[in-house]
Amino acid sequence: MKIRDRVKELRRVPAGDLVPNPKNWRTHPDRQKNVLRGVLAEIGFAGALIARDTPAGLTLLDGHLRAETAPDAVVPVLVVDLTDDEADKLLVTLDPLGAMAGTDAGKLDALLRSVHTDNDAVGALLKELAAARSSKETPEVSATTASLEEIAEKYHILVLCTDEGHQAELLERFTADGLTCRSLIS
Repeated sequence: MKIRDRVKELRRVPAGDLVPNPKNWRTHPDRQKNVLRGVLAEIGFAGALIARDTPAGLTLLDGHLRAETAPDAVVPVLVVDLTDDEADKLLVTLDPLGAMAGTDAGKLDALLRSVHTDNDAVGALLKELAAARSSKETPEVSATTASLEEIAEKYHILVLCTDEGHQAELLERFTADGLTCRSLIS
């Protein structure tokens, strides 16, 4: 397989000059915004946004929240030479592709033990990751929630949330992604 390099250049651009992609389908809840602000405050920009030159200007394909969070900052932008169709394909697949990654539990545990933060939002995220790791891998499903026949006939994922707000946030995000979801309380 021959793989093309579609990055034309790395530019440093004021984030406020970047054009949000009108087709961007991702939404960003307040919790995500707070965690991003915390990471930017503690680390800064350590990855490039992705954009392409269009008649409207340098239009984002990835990094909308970073640009929105720090509009006065000069940010690194990978400028790509994609067609309209290729740009749409990247926009719709980039985040879901990253979300498909699995977890090496041992490495995550070690990493969580070594990372420290002074930011409340980042700290809450780290605690949630640790709590999710220490919870049961396969939670029990009661007969009142779903019969064994229902489970056997469909594919399910049960996500354990830290609180009602986290549950609501995930339900909103998954529903926006086109998934059929329902919230349960045990």
